[in-house]
Parts: sequence; structure tokens; C-alpha cells
Amino acid sequence: MNVLNFINDFFSNSAHWHGYDGIPTRLREHIQYSLTALAIAAAIGLPIGLLTGHTGRGGNSLALIATAARALPSFGLLVLMFVLLGLGHLPVMIPLVVLAVPPILVTTYEAMRSVDPSPVDAARGMGMAEPRILFQVELPVALPLILSGLRSAAIQIVSTATIAAYVSLGGLGRYIVDGLYQRNYEKVVGGATLVAFLALITLGLFWAINRFAVSAGVRRST
Repeated sequence: MNVLNFINDFFSNSAHWHGYDGIPTRLREHIQYSLTALAIAAAIGLPIGLLTGHTGRGGNSLALIATAARALPSFGLLVLMFVLLGLGHLPVMIPLVVLAVPPILVTTYEAMRSVDPSPVDAARGMGMAEPRILFQVELPVALPLILSGLRSAAIQIVSTATIAAYVSLGGLGRYIVDGLYQRNYEKVVGGATLVAFLALITLGLFWAINRFAVSAGVRRST
């Protein structure tokens, strides 16, 4: 039986569309985990990246932090957090946030440092306060690259949130883990297809955000 037959059998089975193990429920759980992790990672990475990028200080430290965080295996960290903290959402959120912070942090820093210094110097010469320079001069120009960092983090979270199923939580990973245990490869392929579809939807959402949030002049220049 090929992959397309597995996909067709999974999505055509009405039992997969209802109940606690139905696609709508698992999809909602997966989105909830992903949005929560992305919000926490953005709350950590964006302010630090904006501040260090604006001042030009701490670039080497950010690179070290990002390298160290990327070296941590998400599944290994999940198991460690599960042993230390037990069941719950926290052991899942920690690996996902650790995975997502580096691309947001580093990309935001690099985006701020890539802004043309001429308008920044002109704003300072006009007596504009530093917070206004940051949010009114630098941020609009740096926004496309900042959004690319958020997009990268979101895709990684959506793809990795399947690990929640390994500690008895829900999400689309439930189909993959349960399918492997039951040797039900229809479930495995169906779950993987849903994760891939959600990742594509995430890409589309960030494309739309970029179109509406970034000014046309900045889009053309980048």
C-alpha cells in the first residue's frame, strides 16, 4: 500500500473526524501548544534582540547563547524535563521555547544591525529620543527580517510540537506515536500529513503578515 492510499484511507475514515481523538480536536491542541510556545519565545527573544541590536552591544553573547540552545536535542530535553517536573504542559513548553528563541533572538539582532545608519543618525541629530528611533526609524526597516526569524521559529515549533504526545499530551503527534505503537501506518502517515499541512499554512500566514505589516517601500528594497 503506498503513501497516497494511506492518506486517502486516513482522511476518508469518518471515525477520525469525531471525538477526543478526532482531527479537529488534535489540530486545535497542536495549534494551542504551538501558539503558546511561539508567544513565550517571542516575548523573550524580541525585546532582547531589539535592545542589543539598537545599542550594538552583546552580539557575541547572543551568538554563544544561540549556538548552545541549538545544540540541545529537543527530545532529550523533553525527557529530562519530564523526569524533573512530571506530567503537564511545562515539560513540553520548555523544549519548544528553547528551540524557538535562538532564531528569533539572532535574526532580530541582525535585522536591527542591518538598518542603514544614515536615517538613524539623522533622527538623533533632530533630537529624537532613543525609544522613538528604535520603534519609528529602525523597526519598520528591520521588520521583514524580524518576521523571517519569527516564521522560522514558528515552523520549527509546529514540526517539533509532535513530541508532546510522548508525555501523554495531545496534538497531531498523538497519531504518529499511537500509530507506531499500534503498527497502524495509516495513522502515522495521516498525522505526518497534517503536520506538514499545518506548516504550509503557517508559511502562508507569515506571507500575508509580511504583505500587510511591511510598507511597500521596504518590501521593494528588500
